[in-house]
Amino acid sequence: MTKPLSEREIVLGILMDVTEHDVYSHIALGNVLSKYQYLDKKERSFITRVTEGTLEHMIEIDYILNQFSKVKVQKMKPVIRNILRSAVYQLKYMDSVPDSAVCNEAVKLAVKKGFGTLKGFVNGVLRNVARKMDEVSYPKDPVEALSVKYSMLGWILDLWLEEYSIDTVEKILADFQKEKPVTIRCNTSRISPEELEERLKAEGVTAVKHKYLPYAYSITGYDYLGEMESFRQGLFAVQDISSMLVGEIASPKEGDSILDVCAAPGGKSIHLADKLNGTGHVEARDLTTYKTGLIQENVGRMQFGNISVVQWDATVPDEAAFDSADIVIADLPCSGLGVLGRKTDLKYKTMKEQIQELSGLQKKILDVVRRYVKPGGVLIYSTCTISRAENMDNVHWFLEKYPEFTLDNIEDKVCSELKDSVTEQGCLRLLPGVHESDGFFIARFRRSLE
Repeated sequence: MTKPLSEREIVLGILMDVTEHDVYSHIALGNVLSKYQYLDKKERSFITRVTEGTLEHMIEIDYILNQFSKVKVQKMKPVIRNILRSAVYQLKYMDSVPDSAVCNEAVKLAVKKGFGTLKGFVNGVLRNVARKMDEVSYPKDPVEALSVKYSMLGWILDLWLEEYSIDTVEKILADFQKEKPVTIRCNTSRISPEELEERLKAEGVTAVKHKYLPYAYSITGYDYLGEMESFRQGLFAVQDISSMLVGEIASPKEGDSILDVCAAPGGKSIHLADKLNGTGHVEARDLTTYKTGLIQENVGRMQFGNISVVQWDATVPDEAAFDSADIVIADLPCSGLGVLGRKTDLKYKTMKEQIQELSGLQKKILDVVRRYVKPGGVLIYSTCTISRAENMDNVHWFLEKYPEFTLDNIEDKVCSELKDSVTEQGCLRLLPGVHESDGFFIARFRRSLE
C-alpha cells in the first residue's frame, strides 16, 4: 500500500509553514508529529531530523546552493527552494541516505508538487552539489566564516562579539548545533528521583542524572512523549536545567506566597509548588487564554493543588496584589537568543531592533511587578537570552531606580560547578557550550524591610 504522503513531503510542508507562513518550527513540527502518530519511530525521527537540520543550517545551505545554481536561492520558487534546501541538508549531513536517493526523491517531489518542468533543474543542481560538496569555498573573513559555518545572522554575531571573545562565541554556536537530549525534572511530590529512574528504565528510556541538580535527568530512547505512562501520570516535567535553576535560586520556604507573572507553560510555577511541599500558594499568570490553558493543562497533569492560574497582563498594575508575595518570579519576554539550539528558526524571525524594544518591555514589567513583593521579599528576574541589554543593563537600571532593592547573594544556592558563573553576587549567566544548559540569565533581588 502506497502512503498518501512521504516523509520528505511532510518535511516540505513544515518548511513551507515555517519559511513562507511564519509558523514557529516547534509548533509546526509538533502538530505534524501529533497528526502522524501512526508513522513508525524511524520515519518520525527522519522527519524531525531533516526539518530541524534544514532550518538550523539554512544559511550555510543557501550559501552552498548559490555556488551551484544559476538561479539564486531567493529568486527560486518557494517550493523548489525548500525541496533543494532539505535535499542539500541530507547530502551534507546524513551519510545514511545515498546521494542518488536524495536526488531522485527530490525530483519526484518537485513533479508531485506540479513543477515537472523544473525536474531537470532540481536534478542538475543536486547532482552537482553531491559531486562537488568538498569543493565548496567558505569566506575568509573570520566573522563571515562563522556566519556561514554555523548559519548565524551577522547582526547576532556582532552583538555577541561586543561582549564575548570569538572563541566563546564559536563555543556557543557549536553547542547550538549539537543534538541534545530532553531534560526532565522529577515531580518529587509524587516520586523520588531514584524511583523515577527505575520507572523510566522499565519504559525503555535511558535516564542520565544531570550534574547540576539531583532531581534532573537527561532522557533518550523514547519515541513519543505523550505515550509514556510516567509522563501522562505527571511523574516528571520536561524542563531545561536553566529553568529549574530559577526555582533553586528562588529558594522558597514552606508556606510562602509566590506570584509568577509570565508563567506559561507553567514549568517554574509547578517546580515552586513542588518545593512548597503542599503548603503555601503559587499564582501563575499569563497574558492570553491560550497561555493560561497551557499552564492549566500542565498543572492538572502534575496534580498540584496549591497553584491557581490567572489571566493577567503583566504590564498592568494589580493593586490587590501589591505587597502580597514573598517571592515574585519575572521570567520575562525576551529575544530567546539563548535557546537557539532548541528553537532553530527563532534566529531568522528576530530583528536587531527588537532587542531594545524587548529590553524596554522588561523594564516596564519590572516597574509594575516589583510592587507585588512584600517588604523583605524576593524578586527573581530571568530571561532565556545572553545579550547584555536584556540582562545586566536592566539589573543596573533597576537597582539605580529602586534603591529599596539590592542584589541577594546566590552563591550558596547553586552547585559548585556554577559558582564561578555568579556575577555581582546576585546574578547567574549561563552560556551554551560553556555550561551544560541553554543560554540563560537569573538575578535575585531582595526588597528592604523598610
